[in-house]
Amino acid sequence: MATSAIALPQVAQAQESTTDPTATLDAEAIIVTGYRQSLDAAISVKRDSIGAVDAIVAEDIAKFPDQNLAESLQRIPGISIQRDAGEGRAITVRGLGAQFTRVRLNGMETIATSTDGASANRDRAFDFNVFASELFSSIVVHKTAEAALDEGSLGAVVDLNTGAPLRGKTGITAVASAQGRYNDLTKDVDPRLAGLVAWVNEDHTFGVSASVAWSDYTTKELGNNSVRWAQAPFSSVNGETCMSGSNFVTTPSAACIEVAEAFHPRIPRYGLVNHDRERLGATGSIQWEPTEDTKLSVDGLYSRFKENRDEYWGEVLLRSNERTIDVSNYVIDGDNNLISADLDNVYVRTERYHRESETEFYQISAKLEQRLGETLKVNLLAGTSKSQADIPVETTLAYDNRDATGYSYDYTDMKSPLLTFGDEITDPTAFQFAEFRDRPSYLTNKFKTVSGDLDWEVSDDFTMMVGGFYRQFDFATEGYRRDANYCSAFTCAPGTYGAPVTAELSDIFELGDAGQPSGNTNAWIVPNLGSGTDFVDLYSREAVLQQGEQRDVTEKTMGGWFMAQFETEIFGMRMNGNAGVRYAKTKQSSSGFTDGTYVTVKRDYDDFLPSFNVNFFPTDNVIVRGAIAKVITRPTLGSLTPGGSVDQFNFRVSSGNPFIDPYRATTYDAAVEWYFAPGALASVAVFAKDIVSFPISTSLQGTWADSGLPTSLLTEGTPAYNAIVLGQDPNREFEFRTTGNGPGANLKGIELSLQLPFSAFTDGFARNFGVLANLTLVKSDVDYTVAGALAYDPVTNRLTAQAAGDYVQPLLGLAKRSWNGTAYYDDGKFSVRGSIAYRSGYNDSTSGNNNVFEGYGSSLNVDASLRYKFTDYLELSLEGTNLTDNYRYRFTDLAANRNYENNHYGRTFLFGARFSY
Repeated sequence: MATSAIALPQVAQAQESTTDPTATLDAEAIIVTGYRQSLDAAISVKRDSIGAVDAIVAEDIAKFPDQNLAESLQRIPGISIQRDAGEGRAITVRGLGAQFTRVRLNGMETIATSTDGASANRDRAFDFNVFASELFSSIVVHKTAEAALDEGSLGAVVDLNTGAPLRGKTGITAVASAQGRYNDLTKDVDPRLAGLVAWVNEDHTFGVSASVAWSDYTTKELGNNSVRWAQAPFSSVNGETCMSGSNFVTTPSAACIEVAEAFHPRIPRYGLVNHDRERLGATGSIQWEPTEDTKLSVDGLYSRFKENRDEYWGEVLLRSNERTIDVSNYVIDGDNNLISADLDNVYVRTERYHRESETEFYQISAKLEQRLGETLKVNLLAGTSKSQADIPVETTLAYDNRDATGYSYDYTDMKSPLLTFGDEITDPTAFQFAEFRDRPSYLTNKFKTVSGDLDWEVSDDFTMMVGGFYRQFDFATEGYRRDANYCSAFTCAPGTYGAPVTAELSDIFELGDAGQPSGNTNAWIVPNLGSGTDFVDLYSREAVLQQGEQRDVTEKTMGGWFMAQFETEIFGMRMNGNAGVRYAKTKQSSSGFTDGTYVTVKRDYDDFLPSFNVNFFPTDNVIVRGAIAKVITRPTLGSLTPGGSVDQFNFRVSSGNPFIDPYRATTYDAAVEWYFAPGALASVAVFAKDIVSFPISTSLQGTWADSGLPTSLLTEGTPAYNAIVLGQDPNREFEFRTTGNGPGANLKGIELSLQLPFSAFTDGFARNFGVLANLTLVKSDVDYTVAGALAYDPVTNRLTAQAAGDYVQPLLGLAKRSWNGTAYYDDGKFSVRGSIAYRSGYNDSTSGNNNVFEGYGSSLNVDASLRYKFTDYLELSLEGTNLTDNYRYRFTDLAANRNYENNHYGRTFLFGARFSY
């Protein structure tokens, strides 16, 4: 029978010193064969640690509890997740987003990027969907800081540990699993395969292991999207002329002003986003322990994550075209939304988007543990990693009908609008091939590190530790364009704006179940990707480097730390803890284009980070914890560039700031944990973070002239080019976005947690049941200054930006409430689990198009699994995720709660078998 050796004494030792997080499961073993035992092992990790720690332990070799690491992590108190295409991608710890969390693989800090939405992760955040969960044996989450832990986290340090051969049995161990994945939107059955083989010699001094996991699957994302809401004057309202050129007519009517000041959807649309994904992961490990005093480990990890993303949209471009559109039969609601209207002379577009992306991740690390006598131990670690997130193809084809009539929209039901097109929406001859784009981009992260520490066991109750480290992180990205308006690239017939669309250039798209109401238009033509790109010979056109999308950052961090670890008694009560200080010097070099010149800006800064953790044991089963520390998180990489970029369709200029200060904070933690029975825990933890420096995004309104940028940056055929270079609207306002040093913030919260195996109070059949539950409440106050809505100015006869307003809101990405619960039955042969996870809504941006804040609505995800072990070698399983088919709702404007998007991904079921030897 294959088993997983869980070395609880060694877990405790590793967590106390924090110098060897990958030794999490080693040495004296208990046998783990099921879900309940993995919970017991995780509790032991938490109980024996000095800092505030939570853990997840694999049920068995190559058998992690969930299909996705992020989805496992959301079971931990204080952690919630952000999903991409229906699966967990990034985590939030105690209200702090992914950029505030540092992730280590086998003890080495790393950054793994992938693609999300229409862009790559250009941040320090870790993408958990890059790796297959079968490759990992445990996750340990450090919620409090200590001097021996890598700095850079306001939220948590997460240790991901792959399997190590010397933790297993002598001889050969082999595991294989095969699953089928069925989604009720795709109606396909997709494969998921995993395997592991390990060998350990008879002396248990040398071992090797290798594992591999592969899956290939498709997910559909169906729903609607407004691409935000905006204000703008229209050509006419109920038959009254409103515009004269780019200005209002003299003395415009009250209806013209009312409609112009109201917010309307910029690009109302329904559509499909199809995600075709392939994930391949492999690990390898060699361990040699020639004596009890020496252990050498070499670990390697490889992951490849490929996705083809295909989008099919039927939409109306109100954005930038309002001055040609006639409005009638309109309704404006109490939130100043143009909630419904009939529109003529509208700009109808059908859009086909295709993106091919690939992330490859490599890491190799070596660790030496050497004991020098009875009281001294040296630990050395060296490693390097590389992560590439490349998008060699990002293509958009657009077919337009720019004077359509009979269109109407109705957002009375904000989540499920009614969008109605005329009959021409399925007629190719009503459209012209107007625009084509291809925007390849390439992102590379490189990391290398060397570190070492010395542990001196002064006495049985007192240990002194000192260490040093060097890290270098290199970030580079560049983007290219093959964008063109058809008539700027080819000769067009007089009076046309593109090539005639034929049946050979188009397909009929059927929407399917997108949550749309009765009467909605559910079919339209879309560009045929192959014939459309061939028609314009798109991929043979020169790809032009975009200056604003070429950026580089090199960050070198070096320093050292000292920590003392102690155990004693006070007033007859056991007490242990650690105290120390960490010093880090950061040298930063940032490069980017500014006004057409590639410039490099260098800076450096120092941080001294003291920390103190202490635990009291009033009884053997009660722990009272306390911690205080100074911590930092360095600024996001994309914001450090001295250069910028221009969004020529949304009239937005984004620029970086290489002089942003790090997030700096003082953190306070306290907790009471009651281990009232074997495998049982009830706990309450309170925490606070006083963030003294807080980089914040700012947004200002101005004209192109205010930017000082040359008009040569604008691309022919774009709305910005037409407005500025061609002079159609030379005073058109742009939104200017950058990042500055904010005033700081504070955060405080409470975590409640219960782990209750029924064996704690009953015998017989009922003892195989159990529940896990936790609740996190977080409060945060940040002072934001956000631009407000536009209003009609009779002096200038235009819509004019009003003074920015001050708002007190939570940190971006912070949900005030999150909770999850799991009920299970496990008798060692048959097991069943049901889990539910809730996260309240939250803001993720301050503003866009004069909307005040935007973000996501609340989410509720329900998962379940059944397993039956036929023999010691064979187990069958059935799992279901997102069983309620939860929709992801994104809003714009905090008060009005306008629909940004509302999508669903369907229910997913996995069935399979697992073989072990």
